[in-house]
Parts: sequence; C-alpha cells; structure tokens
Amino acid sequence: MVRIRLQHLGNRVLISETTDCKVIEIIHENGIDWMHACGKKGRCTTCKIRILEGQENLSPETEQELLFRSQQRLLDQERLSCQARLLQGSITIQ
Repeated sequence: MVRIRLQHLGNRVLISETTDCKVIEIIHENGIDWMHACGKKGRCTTCKIRILEGQENLSPETEQELLFRSQQRLLDQERLSCQARLLQGSITIQ
C-alpha cells in the first residue's frame, strides 16, 4: 500500500494498494482530475508535482525528467507525475 498526501487540496490523502505505479495513475484512480496535456507520455511539464516529503520513495528520474531539468523546466523538488513511480511508503506533494 502507498499513500499520497496532496497538501494544496486540504491535505487529502490518496491510498493505493498498487505499488510501483505512476503517481498520476494513483491520483486519477482516486477521482482527481490532474492536468496532463501530452497524454501521460512525458513530453511536456503540465503534470509536474512538487515533492515536499518522501522523495526517496519514488523511482529514479527518467530520461525525460533529466532533459527537462537540464532545460530548467523542472526545479530540484519537482517531478513529472506521469514519469515518477511511487515504489513504497508515502509522499507529500503540492
């Protein structure tokens, strides 16, 4: 079981029995509409999230995320929700 706390939505907690799942999929399976202009393919940054806690529970950055980071389209604590996988535990995002 994994958990996502959405700080900007009143600290709403999302729970999923599925581990190693993309963050955006967990958000969507809990009935929250999250922007993703490129269809969850990592081609834009509209689905980015800011990680406040639990960065260590996410998968390593993908090539797409590293590319956007090198272009300064992703800041240090930001990830693409369509690329980052929640492997275990919990994260708090904004």
